[in-house]
Amino acid sequence: MSTRVNHYQTIPALVNTLMNASAALKKSSLTPTLKQLIDMRASQLNGCAFCVDMHAKEAKMAGERELRLYHLPVWRESPLFSAKEKAALTLTEAMTHIREEGISDAVYQQAREHFSETEIAEIAFAVAIINSWNRLQLVSQMAPGSQDAAFGLARAGLE
Repeated sequence: MSTRVNHYQTIPALVNTLMNASAALKKSSLTPTLKQLIDMRASQLNGCAFCVDMHAKEAKMAGERELRLYHLPVWRESPLFSAKEKAALTLTEAMTHIREEGISDAVYQQAREHFSETEIAEIAFAVAIINSWNRLQLVSQMAPGSQDAAFGLARAGLE
């Protein structure tokens, strides 16, 4: 599969804006583990191979257990995720697959049981940003792993 359009080359100012938003999230209260779970799950739902590849490598480099990454598609049934992580994943899925009724009160209440309003807002931004990246990558069809050297992902040891 070849890249259709390279957003990094054609519109670098807009890409840098989204990269800055992604970088700002690293300063939020979200733990790197939770952020990686959000990024991985949204990318899986959106069918973005480039992003799944990237975030699996980032998660491994950050110390995430591989078994949890394997269990992510079945997180509801898996004992490997905490109630707090499951609340974040529920919100991630609801925001990624927006239904006609929007985000239900039940989903919001589940998140509210585990997160402050600020944390919910940070999760919402994390989901919005990864969904933006997913959609851009689906248009460009950059090959998974093609940017490993640029992003320092080769050291993950996943080839």
